[in-house]
Amino acid sequence: CAEALADCTPDTVAAKLKILLQMSLVIVFAGKKPVIRVGRIAGQYAKPRSSLTETRAGTTLPSYFGDMVNSAPFDAASRTPDPNRLLDAYQHAGLTLNFVRSLIAAGFADIHHPEYWNMGFLGKAGLTADTREQYEKLTRRLLDSVNFMEAVGERNFESFSRVEFFTSHEGLSLWYESAQTRQVPRKEGWWNLTTHLPWIGERTRSLSGAHIEFFRGVRNPVAVKIGPSTTPEDLLALIDTLNPTDEPGRLVLIPRMGIKNIDRALPPLVRAVVEAKRRVLWVADPMHGNARTTAGGVKTRDFNDILTELTRAFDILAQHGAHLGGAHIELTGEDVTECLGGSGGITEDELARNYATNCDPRLNYEQAMELAFALAKKMG
Repeated sequence: CAEALADCTPDTVAAKLKILLQMSLVIVFAGKKPVIRVGRIAGQYAKPRSSLTETRAGTTLPSYFGDMVNSAPFDAASRTPDPNRLLDAYQHAGLTLNFVRSLIAAGFADIHHPEYWNMGFLGKAGLTADTREQYEKLTRRLLDSVNFMEAVGERNFESFSRVEFFTSHEGLSLWYESAQTRQVPRKEGWWNLTTHLPWIGERTRSLSGAHIEFFRGVRNPVAVKIGPSTTPEDLLALIDTLNPTDEPGRLVLIPRMGIKNIDRALPPLVRAVVEAKRRVLWVADPMHGNARTTAGGVKTRDFNDILTELTRAFDILAQHGAHLGGAHIELTGEDVTECLGGSGGITEDELARNYATNCDPRLNYEQAMELAFALAKKMG
């Protein structure tokens, strides 16, 4: 949810890229469709917060708004906003993106990479025998298909596995975004060059707000988060403002409803968009509506809630003549213990074992792969 400047290291970036590529390959194979890979990376350094301040043990300090603004430790020096952090964020974003480009150019996306298929989650006791067999069968079919392509073709699979990779982040700090927005040669209009796909958050999507005003004027594709309080009238007004000419590919809608709200809140929005014949890309965010706090005060999410919301979004869209075009997942390639459940059966008592996030809890490597296989099964 908020990148840390300290995580701008080769191992951390490579782990994120690896899990994203693995998940996308599973979905390509099951869905028989190309996948656009967009990393919430190289710029996700600003974090929206519900409150401007945070109070602990009688001490009140500014909230942590991401490393672009201040830092996470709870002391006055760390929480004091520093404009020089805008430059630090720019530098780290550039380093991250250049490293990702170099990995992909060097064949990191080749599935014959020796560390590529690490399916340890298939051996977890939490998986049923039937589910484990289905996952293993899909893996075998995928690798058999690759071997077949190599056997009958004149090129090995590496030549097919040079992927495109795009970046995305919430355009929260308009100082950062506007400083890098300009006209470019051979293209019309103004382009936000901080990222390929900026998005507008649920808290900043007011029609009269500065964020909508700014992003309606750039030529990038733009995404908008929509929560359970969104009305059909609100949504159609947002669409008309951000994409008045109904340009295909311009607007991405990211519903983040939560498992308790999706059956009530999503259908009327989908119906309104379909009936208005507006062209949008629906991308489900099953993460942000499912946060909760344990009895011990630890912020977490439950894997089953995430999977259920994702599959419900798939079904609801299909029932109303639309389709799920993407999934917005918060994850890490590391062995963290931040979300409950999954085949590993992480319990509340185990969350403290490796709880590493500064903000929102993320799926670990095994949970993310399990989610990809489950989505692949749904699509197939």
